[in-house]
Formats: sequence, structure tokens, C-alpha cells
Amino acid sequence: MPLVDERTRQEFAASYPDWEMSETAIRRTFRFADFVEAMRFVVGVSLLAERADHHPDIDIRWNRVTLTLSTHSEGGLTDKDLALAEQIETRLL
Repeated sequence: MPLVDERTRQEFAASYPDWEMSETAIRRTFRFADFVEAMRFVVGVSLLAERADHHPDIDIRWNRVTLTLSTHSEGGLTDKDLALAEQIETRLL
């Protein structure tokens, strides 16, 4: 799977400005009312990730969840990362 090109990166960034983009990954921190809400979100992410067979790095800190998406086997950002981020945005928020 090829890495996304600069135009695709820019389009994603314009559509989803809350995601931070680095050279090899995208990252976003979500804040919730409490730990239970944060974990409910993580369960939702896990279901989407399992269906996509593409799993984010997840950091949980009480009411904050940080997701980092990158395709490690390709060494950077691919369409799989952007597609999962879009699903998280549209289905879980």
C-alpha cells in the first residue's frame, strides 16, 4: 500500500483540523466527561479498527484518549490510516 501524497494529506487536514499530522502519522486527543466515557469511546474505536484490520496506538489517561494512526509496515501514513480516522470522526463523535 503506497503512502499518501501531499495533496491527500492537505485535503485530510482541511477536513479534519483536530488531527495533528506528522511526517509518518496522524494523532488526536479526545476529551470526555470521565473515565467511563473515555473507555466507551475506546471500545468503539476497537470495533472499527478490528473490522478494518488496522489498529491505532491508544493512550488512555483518565478522561483523555490519544489515538495515533500510522501504517508501520509501510513506514508512514496510508489510506488505511485516513479511512479509520474518518470512521472514528463520523461514527463515534
